[in-house]
Amino acid sequence: MSRLFVALWPPDHVVARLEELHRKDQVGARFVVPENWHVTLRFLGNADPNEVADALDRAQFAPTTVTLGPAVDVGNQRTLFVPATGTDALAAEVVDVTRHLGDEKIRERHLGHVTIARLKKGANMPRVLGELIDAQWAPAEVALVESRLHPDGARYDTLQTWPI
Repeated sequence: MSRLFVALWPPDHVVARLEELHRKDQVGARFVVPENWHVTLRFLGNADPNEVADALDRAQFAPTTVTLGPAVDVGNQRTLFVPATGTDALAAEVVDVTRHLGDEKIRERHLGHVTIARLKKGANMPRVLGELIDAQWAPAEVALVESRLHPDGARYDTLQTWPI
């Protein structure tokens, strides 16, 4: 069993645009490193990677355009994120073929986004909140990713990809 999620990795030009956002660590705020930026289609939690891969082999992923923006937002006072649209159909397909897998509850509503910072309770809101951003890409693949937790932040490894 591994801690798994299915995601879209943004291409270099989108990562470069996200890197332009004001990102300065401050007390209570930890910014996500650029190599960890992704749009989660489904977080499975603990699951067998082979079973998930077998399920994703049956998926039919339709082409889409992912759009980031219009601005950095805050969720539950615990995360700063950039909204991502154009991911709903991909997320629905992933949920459809993996519904029976993983120990995480399936969310009722998909909210596409890229998390850029995590906030501790009572943290001052970083200056980046509300900063405008506009970036787009047509993803070429969906990735099965393993997440390993470490004291200095999560480490992600792509286990397998499927073409869109």
